[in-house]
Amino acid sequence: MKLRTWLIILIVLVIDAGILWWWQGYRLARSQDAVIRAAAEHYDVDPALVKAVVWRESRFDADARGTSGELGLMQIRAAAAGEWAEAAGISDFHHAHLLNATSNTLCGTWYLHKLINRYQHTDDPVAYALADYNAGRSNVLKWNNDAAETNSVAFIENIDFPTTKEYVKAVKAKFEEYQGQLE
Repeated sequence: MKLRTWLIILIVLVIDAGILWWWQGYRLARSQDAVIRAAAEHYDVDPALVKAVVWRESRFDADARGTSGELGLMQIRAAAAGEWAEAAGISDFHHAHLLNATSNTLCGTWYLHKLINRYQHTDDPVAYALADYNAGRSNVLKWNNDAAETNSVAFIENIDFPTTKEYVKAVKAKFEEYQGQLE
């Protein structure tokens, strides 16, 4: 065969692979929508926010495991899982139960709701809640001084962990992108 024919075949294969890669990502990104909607409705959290957290934490992989013991879609640690199980009245709860997408999303959404409520005195409780979700309350208390106590722009600027600052910005951007997609 001529070089031109091989080049055309190669281009077609690359395009096909690109379409397949896109389609798999598209399906995966929507694979947890029903679970996300149910948890968001149960705990009165915007489903687009829950989906944005799931995207950032696990890229929609229900079997995801973090390096510090986090599990599942929303990468929940044992302490947060225990708080949720107690609040939800679930007995005989084990952290491994969070590899179930429904349990994980309910737990993570409950925790996110709790954090959002913690920062209601601010102009954007979501920014503070996301920083807390990622880096913990003690760090949020370090970053929310002066204007940053209630002003989310100043607060995000005060975040001195580059990974947490990027986390907050990335999740907020995905939150905006997902708005209206889960209704």
